Amino acid sequence: MTRAWSGSVGDGLRYGALGLPLAFVALPLYVLLPNHYASTFGVELGTLGALLLGARLLDAVADPLIGSAVDRWFLRGARGVLMAAVGAALVLALGFHGLFFPPAAARQGPALLLWCAGLLAVTYLSYSVLSVSHQAWGARLGGGEAQRARIVSWREGLALLGVLVASVLPSLAGLAVSSAVFAGLLVLGVALLMRAPQPAVSPVPSPVSSTTGTPTALPWQTPLQTPAFRRLLAVYLVNGIASAVPATLVLFFIRDRLQQPSWEPLFLASYFAAGALSMPLWVRVVARLGLARAWLTGMALAVAAFVWAAGLGAGDGVAFAAVCVASGVALGADLALPGALLAGVIQRAGHGGRLEGAYFGWWNFATKLNLALAAGIALPLLEVFGYAPGSRDADALQALTLAYCLLPCVLKLLAAALLWWRWIRSPEET
Repeated sequence: MTRAWSGSVGDGLRYGALGLPLAFVALPLYVLLPNHYASTFGVELGTLGALLLGARLLDAVADPLIGSAVDRWFLRGARGVLMAAVGAALVLALGFHGLFFPPAAARQGPALLLWCAGLLAVTYLSYSVLSVSHQAWGARLGGGEAQRARIVSWREGLALLGVLVASVLPSLAGLAVSSAVFAGLLVLGVALLMRAPQPAVSPVPSPVSSTTGTPTALPWQTPLQTPAFRRLLAVYLVNGIASAVPATLVLFFIRDRLQQPSWEPLFLASYFAAGALSMPLWVRVVARLGLARAWLTGMALAVAAFVWAAGLGAGDGVAFAAVCVASGVALGADLALPGALLAGVIQRAGHGGRLEGAYFGWWNFATKLNLALAAGIALPLLEVFGYAPGSRDADALQALTLAYCLLPCVLKLLAAALLWWRWIRSPEET
């Protein structure tokens, strides 16, 4: 028996709570892990970038297939999805702990790289099962633009709260406590999802041509045959790389360009708190401007913030805190609005209640591709231009500033142009 979304705070918390622990495996892992392996274990940036690129690409390739599996689990109702979620949560908790605490025999040389690669694969795959299931669950709840934005805002708002906790907790209590808290929050998130509003289930039809009666695309291929999805995915890819580059480099910028490592908790907390607190604001903006124009507004805010950051130097902590707040508000738009746009694409394509898993599988593929390219390109390029952690050379710091501040601006402007030209300018095609 299903229960529709009522819009209550209770429904929002029960559905969105799983987003909080999943955030530990999203941005914080991408931000903290490269710096942790570089500073604690002495892994070179070029080697680390290649390792992260390979692990993320391998995981990303699996996401469309995971999405189709999620759709099959939904055919058995919420119980099938929840059973998979319980197993994935257990594997995820163990993999997350193992990444930060490799055994003594695997703490140097090739053994460390093999350990990291294996644990990254396990952690990312189990994370994918949970995140695709969670996203598809929310998309299947349906509704108009405002309701879709509200549902995604609950998930992403609690995820940002998780990002905030995961960013500050290691500095305050250490990685061991952070790992234990993560495991406990995973249990709570899955337990609350069991009591969340449950979407209706529709069978997935066999993909048969209407003219020849022969098979066409498999369910996992169907999203790529939907023109509106391809257009939205192109915007999401470019914008995602623009967001992933500074997320990968922010700790290096704080420690070497600003030379204020003690301010890290404040900077990260202000960024993620601003993103979480901005969610109700973006829901209001959507009601006035619509989803696409609201997202365009967020992109413009992000560009303004990073242009400002490009002029900062050693000791500019207060100014950079303001940059963190502004870019955090822009992050709220990046997290809440594209997923709501995607839910609308699925509905208009006639695939609602049937293929959400397939769509979000490709969506997560794009997310991980963004992060993989950010780490696999930005880190080796910085090494080529002479930057290394702890560097004080003017040319090296200039390269860091260009990569952290101006490259994201160029990519954001490109994403904004694509959104305007391929989506807002021709709404009849979406």
